[in-house]
Amino acid sequence: MLLDDKIFLGVSTRPEYLTLKYGNRHGLITGATGTGKTVTLQVLAEGFSNAGVPVFCADVKGDLSGISMVSNGQDFLAKRAADIGFTEEYTSKAFPTIFWDLFGRQGHPIRATISEMGALLLSRMLDLNDTQEGVLNVAFKLADDEGLLLLDLKDLRALLVDIQQRAAEVSAKYGNVTTASIGTVQRALLVLEQQGAENFFGERALVIADLMRTAQDGRGYVSVLAADELMRSPRLYATFLLWLLSELFEELPEVGDADKPKLVFFFDEAHLLFDDAPKVLIDKVEQVVKLVRSKGVGVYFITQNPVDVPEAVLAQLSNRVQHALRAYTPHEQKAVKVAAQSFRPNPAFSTEEVITQLGTGEALVSMIEDKGIPSMVGRTLIRPPSSRVGPILPEERRALIANSPVAGLYDTVIDRDSAFEILAKKAKDKQDVESAQQVRDDAQKQQEQQSRQYQDNTRPPPARRSTRQSPAEAAVNSLARTVATQLGRALVRGILGSLKRGR
Repeated sequence: MLLDDKIFLGVSTRPEYLTLKYGNRHGLITGATGTGKTVTLQVLAEGFSNAGVPVFCADVKGDLSGISMVSNGQDFLAKRAADIGFTEEYTSKAFPTIFWDLFGRQGHPIRATISEMGALLLSRMLDLNDTQEGVLNVAFKLADDEGLLLLDLKDLRALLVDIQQRAAEVSAKYGNVTTASIGTVQRALLVLEQQGAENFFGERALVIADLMRTAQDGRGYVSVLAADELMRSPRLYATFLLWLLSELFEELPEVGDADKPKLVFFFDEAHLLFDDAPKVLIDKVEQVVKLVRSKGVGVYFITQNPVDVPEAVLAQLSNRVQHALRAYTPHEQKAVKVAAQSFRPNPAFSTEEVITQLGTGEALVSMIEDKGIPSMVGRTLIRPPSSRVGPILPEERRALIANSPVAGLYDTVIDRDSAFEILAKKAKDKQDVESAQQVRDDAQKQQEQQSRQYQDNTRPPPARRSTRQSPAEAAVNSLARTVATQLGRALVRGILGSLKRGR
């Protein structure tokens, strides 16, 4: 059943395969919770790894970490292997794995810079409206024009403060920027930081080549992103994966029709990418998915129902695995009908009926075959994985991280001079200039006062008159002398203070 140019998925009325040269035609794995989507993903990841294809996948529940360890021989796996006649070829083995984690706790830290993220994706992450996104576009344009590096969140905050202080100048050149919009963006950044995004933005930024490694035995490394904690911030999760996909598109060369993909990218909980997404973002996703195929990248979306994926994107997903769906409500019944219509019919059964009858580990499978034609849908019992089903132990994970091929490369945060440091220096220089000017102004005032006092002292004496003062005149003159003395002392204190601050 195992073939060099194909990935064995399971058995229907025949063995079901995914042909490697069509692995970059993208795919879709759908089904209700608990129907076996994760095991199907694991089987596909193992198959690509065996073929020398690197894999990237997000581990939403922690279960995928088991791909790094040999199977612990669960009885249900052996039974399934026997049920499909796979006993002789079925072996237990671990697969080369690199663990990643945006928070740096369950894997190597994975980072990107603010500049790399760009205004569109960052706006999606911050849930900004069109006006607020316009502020970010102005910020990025200003940073580009003035040579300011935006590496982390403090860089972007400093730039927004600078724009607010220069609002009139910036608005005249780039378009209206209001204090209210800047404040909204600042608050959204604070929320994002509280969700842990400060761990993601910065350097050393991820090098795409580190996701495309092969082991010494020729198998592709499986990069597993620990996403159980990340899923608490769904926008951060979805936007990060979309950024990573766009980076693959931007950095990888064209390869044409290769005999196998250069990388396979599994996007679990794909509905998070499209929930409430603006049309401009969906259009971008469709464009990236359509074009990244020519770079040798296969993208596989995993979600509960095909209706979670927009039709324009769904049309690009040719390799499909449909696990069971429930149809208790009118909405669910409609979703089942839509899912059934996406397959090439099989006259042996009703696809719509079978979708609701599938057991755990069963799926409807249709893969691209010769000449790019989808196969007739088959009711398939998915083969058991060769690696462990379920999460690994913390000590096992730590050992793998310590011996990883990227160990030490991303552990230390690099904080080089960027927008924050440049703008902070600019503000200090401005303050120093203003302080020095204040010292000069105070000195000039003192000199002018002394000059007036000298002129008063050298004036001719007035005509002689009685020097006797009335009690009222004496009181007024005494008060005037007291006020003048206090003013002089205050002015002296101010000048000395200014000099000290200027030093």
